[in-house]
Amino acid sequence: MINLTKLWTGVAQPADGLRYGHGSGGNAVVARKRKPITVWNITRTCNLRCVHCYSDSNAQQYPGELTWEQMQTVVKDLAAYQVPSLLFSGGEPMIHPHFFDLVDMSTELGLKLTISTNGTLITPEKAALLKAANVAYVGISLDGIGKIHDEFRRKEGAFDAAVRGFKNCHEVDQKTGLRLTLTRHNVQNIEKILDFIEEQEIQRVCFYHLVPAGRGSELQVLESDEARGAIDTLIARVEAWHKQGVERELLTVTQPADGAYLLVRMENENHPNLEEARRLLAWNGGGANSSGRGIANIDTQGTVHPDQFWQDITLGNVKQMPFSEIWEGQNPDSAEVLASIRSIGLLTNEERQARMTGPCADCKWFSICGGGFRTRAAFCNDGNLWGSDPGCYLRDKERLVGCAVG
Repeated sequence: MINLTKLWTGVAQPADGLRYGHGSGGNAVVARKRKPITVWNITRTCNLRCVHCYSDSNAQQYPGELTWEQMQTVVKDLAAYQVPSLLFSGGEPMIHPHFFDLVDMSTELGLKLTISTNGTLITPEKAALLKAANVAYVGISLDGIGKIHDEFRRKEGAFDAAVRGFKNCHEVDQKTGLRLTLTRHNVQNIEKILDFIEEQEIQRVCFYHLVPAGRGSELQVLESDEARGAIDTLIARVEAWHKQGVERELLTVTQPADGAYLLVRMENENHPNLEEARRLLAWNGGGANSSGRGIANIDTQGTVHPDQFWQDITLGNVKQMPFSEIWEGQNPDSAEVLASIRSIGLLTNEERQARMTGPCADCKWFSICGGGFRTRAAFCNDGNLWGSDPGCYLRDKERLVGCAVG
């Protein structure tokens, strides 16, 4: 994740310690040792059928999902392993019959819990239960305003239901976040979405760059100019909120190149936070320390993956072995592939870059972004772990010599 609010304004944010080494004194070795933010798809069942769903979910039951007893075992293991953050996703996680049992157990064991939901099932009563359980925040997905959102979600009224979910959370002071996947189908509405965020007093917003997985593989990723324009728009709004004294966290996800572009902008504009932003991004390492290291996924069947999109790489299954042991490389069937993924972060910057192919091989920002989002790079390079991320939108003159944005 790239926290535009933190890097552009310098204002402290809730997860600075996780992303930037507590803001001071961090180094790459510490970043590599981080326990993973764990995304757990607790069910594939969903009441919507979104066009960009990476899990290809529908309103049906799927065999083989974890039993309640198995889920309890997983929660205890994650708590003992001290993962820094646990995110329940789906499908639609709130549709699971043991959802609130799982929420209560997770928070009681000290896990920092986030819910990723379409928001349509958040009644006033359920919002109150989430607040009472000390859920860190509820991330509600939105893809546009009104009809645009309904078209993405393939259900009339989905937007209005999601808005009610936001309002119900707001009424009980439950922190909410908006999650949006940027595609060519909705990027032109980004200003309206930001206006909506202001109107609804949403405290946290994450803009995801599209990863071609599941039904999302049928959508079009942003063109370079569209991606740049979107980030410019987000930076402008972050700056405006800062000047207004508004405390709102804005992040971009699944594209470490956003950090490099931010530094290009900062260099061109002689931004006062340039050197601090450069230091924090270098500590984080971008794609070098993300999938398979700083991010993990447990799918609905209990299978562990490097992240929630990289489903064709299997590291083990929590039905047979605890997640903590799988993640520590104790599964002989996957230890080699896990080591290969992590080698992207274990080598020095020079050694990693020497193995890269494509634009990453001679990019001056490689130590900052780590070669972009490695899952997307692997998808688009026939599984090659050393290929370049095609989602990068930096221009050649910026990659090689640095220059004014324009």
